[in-house]
Amino acid sequence: MFTAWRLDQTDQGFRAELTSLPDDALPSGDVTVAVEYSSLNYKDALALTNRGPVVRRWPMVPGIDGAGTVLHSTHPDWRAGDKWLLNGWGVGETHWGCLSQRARLNGDWLIPLPAAFTARQAMALGTAGYTAALCVLALQRHGASPGQGEVLVTGASGGVGSVAIALLAKHGWRVVASTGKLQEEAYLRQLGAAEVIDRHSLSAPGKPLQKERWAAVVDTVGSHTLVNACAQTRWGGVVAACGLAGGMDFPATVAPFILRGVTLVGIDSVMQPKAARCKAWQKLAEDIDAGLLDRIAQDVPLEQAVAAAQDLLDGKVRGRLVVRI
Repeated sequence: MFTAWRLDQTDQGFRAELTSLPDDALPSGDVTVAVEYSSLNYKDALALTNRGPVVRRWPMVPGIDGAGTVLHSTHPDWRAGDKWLLNGWGVGETHWGCLSQRARLNGDWLIPLPAAFTARQAMALGTAGYTAALCVLALQRHGASPGQGEVLVTGASGGVGSVAIALLAKHGWRVVASTGKLQEEAYLRQLGAAEVIDRHSLSAPGKPLQKERWAAVVDTVGSHTLVNACAQTRWGGVVAACGLAGGMDFPATVAPFILRGVTLVGIDSVMQPKAARCKAWQKLAEDIDAGLLDRIAQDVPLEQAVAAAQDLLDGKVRGRLVVRI
């Protein structure tokens, strides 16, 4: 038997229940694992509270992130005792996830836990940190460098934003953090932000082209914030878009792209191939001070996951939530 959050949608409505399940309830997969730590991401919070159409198959065990130890494997790359790490691949959406003491997964989805991190430290980063690393790698791949000017990070006090600030500051960028939580300015400066601005300066509709400022942007918000960030990006600049906290719409013009040569790069963390995942986690292992993770992340016991998810969606959470399984 193992303990897990089980979500179900029936004629009686939605239900999220922390319950005990038999091992034979686990779905198909070639690697059975003990989950030591998971995390709460925006997508997990939507699933746990049923405030967004995340779950595509019922019943579902949520949790898109996990780290722990292999218990049993028929996959050639994994054996009992190996330390593993998982982000995405539809886990928690179409396949039972990691807000659970046990999981059965496809071995191709897993990567080795980097030696630089414990399972908890890896989940302090989780999909948010991994996505931030993908954003920074995309900026570098498209030629953005600190000598070109400032970099803007939107949604800065969230998980992706927090890690992105730390990574970019490590590489010598002058980071400007946009946030709706100006009371977190000291926290953002500890991560490496040189300047903190109010998100409202970017969230209202603006002109198609605005005064050039940013050499690069990491945007987690979408909607008018992303539009204004593009409109303020300097000639030849790069914008990495990875989130929709402010909305899925993109009410923009083509002006920044055809008149200033701005590159807009979409970042998907769910279906990245293994090589790209390993490269992103290598960057995190090389560039993130493990001590910094204690400032970015806070622990939540498994039984408090739903309450913490509600706080996350209500904007009451700074940084990352690590779920102690």
